[in-house]
Amino acid sequence: MSVRVRRVYESPEADDGVRVLVDRLWPRGLSKDAAHVDEWPKALTPSTDLRRWFHAGEGSYEEFSDRYEAELDVPEAAELLAHVRELAAKGTVTLLTASKEPDTSHAAVLARLLDDGSR
Repeated sequence: MSVRVRRVYESPEADDGVRVLVDRLWPRGLSKDAAHVDEWPKALTPSTDLRRWFHAGEGSYEEFSDRYEAELDVPEAAELLAHVRELAAKGTVTLLTASKEPDTSHAAVLARLLDDGSR
């Protein structure tokens, strides 16, 4: 299983596999043609409240990760997570985010969950 995290603004690479946008909002200034997104499962993204809470600096990344993982227990999100896990079992999946710090974003949480098979 190969799961990668990249910024959606980076040029697509041949080995990206299935490109999955994991942001709730479409990235600013980027056309759909330029993004080369294969899937956009909005229900897999953090809730607006959680996203705002984290970006306001009210908690740690660890607490954000815990809260986000709890949100992924909702049936619709759990189904989408299972779907992305199935895609990754067949080949490379690249999780795309507009986050300036993808290593400390929800995309990194998803990548960890997909890589370790939890949930």
